[in-house]
Amino acid sequence: MASPTEAPERTDETHIADRLDKAWLVIVWNDPVNLMSYVTWVLKKLFGYSEAKATKLMLDVHHRGRAVVSSGAREKAEMDCYRLHAYGLWATISKSD
Repeated sequence: MASPTEAPERTDETHIADRLDKAWLVIVWNDPVNLMSYVTWVLKKLFGYSEAKATKLMLDVHHRGRAVVSSGAREKAEMDCYRLHAYGLWATISKSD
């Protein structure tokens, strides 16, 4: 057992939990309301993407119907999804395979 001044030893269960927690995707879906230029602007503003990256993601949304715009821990994915909703975009989170 670790003393009060030492950090506990990480177990395999901890590593598995860390990997599972980081396996969430934020997906933006195509909608008939928002302009392509607006979607590009939102992606640049919220995620700090370059014009080229934001445009590529927007085109994926437009042509393929969806694009993964962010990934990470569940709490981060939920916050990113909430922020996208605040700008009127249709977004969901999904567990990564």
